[in-house]
Amino acid sequence: MDKIFREWATGFLISALAYAALFYLNAWLTSHLVYGLGVSWIYLPAGLRLFLTLIFGLSGAVEIAIASFLICYLGDFPPELITCIGVGLISGFAPYLARIFILSNIKIASDLSDLSLPKLVICILIYAALSAGLHQWWFVVRGLDEAGSFNHFLVMLIGDVLGTVLLVGLIKFSLDLLRPARLT
Repeated sequence: MDKIFREWATGFLISALAYAALFYLNAWLTSHLVYGLGVSWIYLPAGLRLFLTLIFGLSGAVEIAIASFLICYLGDFPPELITCIGVGLISGFAPYLARIFILSNIKIASDLSDLSLPKLVICILIYAALSAGLHQWWFVVRGLDEAGSFNHFLVMLIGDVLGTVLLVGLIKFSLDLLRPARLT
């Protein structure tokens, strides 16, 4: 039991730190592409959100939720506890809801061994629509001034799709580069 807990805690810490690091790297790389509070034309952490929840399921969602809450509370958002809890929960559980929907309605093995490009595109679009819609809904509920419009939804949707595609492409490219080294 102790070994399982240590493995889970290690995975949790690595995933949360990787997500936070990618968030700040994305903020630095794409600072000129920010459309509004919490909305960017390219959002690389969206790809990691989807990846972590597809691979790790509920624990991935929890990791993202905690990291997102901390980023929100310590970052540019107003440090309102309820607002930041909501942002964290949506950030972690929108990809998890997409995962549940996808595994229930599209023939994909739970270990993702048969995840093809068309199925991945469907996953990305469902996740991005859920994430953008729920975030913008929450921003309206919490009365954040510049958020909650259709334009913000559309830019967040595009940013999540582009960020996910770029991150998945980067991961695939990196794996392809490593492949020849592994064969020798």
